[in-house]
Amino acid sequence: MNTPAAPAKPDAKPDAKPDAKPAAPAVSKPKVLEEIDWASKHYLIVDDFVGIRQLLRESLRSLGARNIDQASSGGEAMALLNKLRYDVVLCDYNLGEGKNGQQVLEEARLRHLLMPSSVFVMVSAEKSVESVMGAAEHQPDAYLVKPITEGVLLTRLNRVWRRKQIFRLIDQAFIEKDYLRAARLCDEQIAANRVHVIELLRMKARMLERSGQPARAREVYEQVLAQREYHWARAGLGKIRMADGDFEQARQMFQTVIAENRHYIDAYDQLARAYQGMGQHEEAAAVLERAAKLSPNSVPRQRHLGQAALRLGNVPMAEKAFRKCLVIGEYSIRKAPDDYLGLARVCGLKGNTKDALQLLLLAQREFGSEHEHIVLRAKITEGHVYHESGDYLNARRAGDELDGMLQADPKRPGTAICIEMATLLFAVGVKGTPNEVLAHVIRNNHDNTLLQDEVQKIFDRARLPDEGALIIRTARKEAVDLMNQGVVLWKTGKLPDAVKWMRKACERLPDNVRVLFNAVQILISHMQQRGYEPELELEARQVLEHVDRLQPGQQRFAQLMEQLSALQPKPAPEPAQPAPEQAPEDEAEPSRA
Repeated sequence: MNTPAAPAKPDAKPDAKPDAKPAAPAVSKPKVLEEIDWASKHYLIVDDFVGIRQLLRESLRSLGARNIDQASSGGEAMALLNKLRYDVVLCDYNLGEGKNGQQVLEEARLRHLLMPSSVFVMVSAEKSVESVMGAAEHQPDAYLVKPITEGVLLTRLNRVWRRKQIFRLIDQAFIEKDYLRAARLCDEQIAANRVHVIELLRMKARMLERSGQPARAREVYEQVLAQREYHWARAGLGKIRMADGDFEQARQMFQTVIAENRHYIDAYDQLARAYQGMGQHEEAAAVLERAAKLSPNSVPRQRHLGQAALRLGNVPMAEKAFRKCLVIGEYSIRKAPDDYLGLARVCGLKGNTKDALQLLLLAQREFGSEHEHIVLRAKITEGHVYHESGDYLNARRAGDELDGMLQADPKRPGTAICIEMATLLFAVGVKGTPNEVLAHVIRNNHDNTLLQDEVQKIFDRARLPDEGALIIRTARKEAVDLMNQGVVLWKTGKLPDAVKWMRKACERLPDNVRVLFNAVQILISHMQQRGYEPELELEARQVLEHVDRLQPGQQRFAQLMEQLSALQPKPAPEPAQPAPEQAPEDEAEPSRA
C-alpha cells in the first residue's frame, strides 16, 4: 500500500469518479448552529484572490465564526498551519506562483499539521479530470467547485464535520502508529454508527494490514464484497495476494477494478507492482504511463515511471517522466534527489555528460542539508554516467573517489544504495570494498533469501561466485550470532547487559529488522521488570519508527507498539514482574533452499 498520510475520509462515495457537482440544498441554518458550535472553531481561508477570500469570510461569519485567518499563497498557508492547528481549512486549488492547494494538503498531512478532527475543503474553479483527480488522490474532506453558495458550504461543512468526529480517535491512533488500537476503535464505532459501517470497515481493513494481519484484513474485505462490489475492497484483496507472492491473482484483480472504473488510480499503481513482481517490466511501465496520463500531477508516480523506463532503457520515456517530476515537484514536499539523479542517468545515456554533472551538483545544493547520503549517491551516479557513456577512465576515477569516501566514513547507507554502489565498484574494477558493502547488506537482511540471491548474482557477474557464496554465509552467521547472544542474556535474567548488547547490535546492524525488533522487546522487558523509564520508552519508539520506515506492515511492530502503549510510569516494583508476552526471537543458522 502507498506510503500513507493521516487517513482522511473523502466526502464522496468510495468508488465515485471525480465529481464537480454542487452538494444538495442546505439544511436550515438554525439546525446547523444547534448541533455544531461553529463560532468556537478556528478557520483558515487560502485563496490568491482577495475577493474570493472576502466572500468565504462572510459566509463563515454568517455561521458565527470569529477566528478566521487568511492566506494568499501556499507558502503563507504553510506558515500559518505551522503556527496553529485549524479546525477548518478552505483552500483554493490554484494559488498562483508557489505551492498549489494539492501540495498544501499533501504537506499538511505528511507533517501532521492538521488535527485528526480538522476539515480540509478543496475549493476550485477547476473542473478538468486531471486536476480533480490529482486533488482527490490526497483525499480532501470535500471538493467544492466555484461559485460556492452559502447553503452549499454550510451543508458540506455540517456533513463532513460529523463524519470527522466519528473517525477522530481512529485517526489519532493511526498517527501514533498504534494500528491495533485503531482497528479496535473501528469496531466500537461500527457498533455505534451504522450509517458509516462501510467506511469504518475500510479503515479497519487498512489498520489490520498495517499491523501485519493480512488474514484478518482479508476477512473484512470479503465481508464488504459479500454486500456489494466495492472497488477499494477488491483492490485490497489484490494487495494481500501480492504481499503473499501471488502476483498473477493480484494482476487479475487490479485489471478487473480498472476495467470497471478506469479512474481508480491506485489500481494502476498496484497493477504495475504486480507486473514488476512477475518480471514483466515492459507491462509495468506501460501501466504507469497510462496512470500518469490520467493523473499527471503525482510526483511519486512520475518518478516510478521514470525509474521503470530507465530499467528498460527507454530513454525518451524516462526523460519525459523525470523532467515532469522536476516541474511538478518544485514546490512539493515529495520533491526528492531521485528525480535529479534519474535525469542525470538519462543525460549520461544520451552522451550529455555536461548536463548530467550539472544535475548532480544541483541535487547536492538542493538536498545537501536534508539527505544524509546525497554526496555519496551523487558520486555513485557520476560513476554510472561516465561508465554508461564509455568514459571508463573517469568512471574508474569516480569509483576510486567513492572508495575513499567509504573508507573515511564507516556508516553505510540503505540496502538499495549499497547494491547500486557495489555494482558500480565491481564494474569499474575497484577491489575489496564491494565485498564489504555486500556483506553489510547480507548482515542487515540475513533472513531475506531473495535479496541474498540478488547479491549472489552480483558476485557471479563479477566472476567471483565462490567468494560471494562464502561472504554471504559468513555475514548471515554473524547476524544470527549477534541476535542470539542478546536473547541468551535476556533468558538468563541479565537485562541491563542484554540492553547494552542489543544497542551494540543495532549499531552494527542498523537496518536488520529482526535485530531491531528484539532490541525493542528487551527494552520493554526491562521496563516491565525493573520499572518504567521514559528514556527507554523513547528509545524503543525511535527504533520502531525506523523499522516502520524500512518495512511497514509488520505484525510484530503493531504488537510491540501496543506493549509500549500499555506501559505506565510507575516506581520500580518490589517483586519481580512477569516476563513480557512475547520473548525476543533467537534463531538457529537458517538453511538456504
